[in-house]
Amino acid sequence: MSTERTEQPAHTPDVTIDESAPAVVRLSATVSAPLDTVWRLHTDIDAWPDWNPDVTRATLDGPLDTGATFRWLTHGLDITSTVLQWVPGERIVWGGPAQGIDGVHVWTFEESDGAVTVRTEESWSGAPVEASPELLQQALHDSLVQWLARLKERAEHA
Repeated sequence: MSTERTEQPAHTPDVTIDESAPAVVRLSATVSAPLDTVWRLHTDIDAWPDWNPDVTRATLDGPLDTGATFRWLTHGLDITSTVLQWVPGERIVWGGPAQGIDGVHVWTFEESDGAVTVRTEESWSGAPVEASPELLQQALHDSLVQWLARLKERAEHA
């Protein structure tokens, strides 16, 4: 019997949205496709414009992992996002500023009974959101509804 202790990796706490932000949206969708298909579509950042017409341009700088950055253009916002958490096949979180708005976006994926539940939570804070919280809350909501619908449609017809 070995008395050698094996160090277990410390669990990294989940990165979460800013619950106190003026705009917070939580949505989910059930996608009738394999997890691998849904995950691959969602995390192939350079290909977002191929299936999501709201994204004009998207470019990942290097391999996708915690700390990676990507630039994308959506709804006239030129955004540089940083991956804050990366758990392949389960969770991706990114965030960053765009024109005075500081966003944190959490995506989780869970496969069950041949379908994938995709959950998204996003918070927006900053002066533009504080100046017009209802308008920007609605814009964020509508954008995420469209994103989920397009991801579902593409994954189910892949």
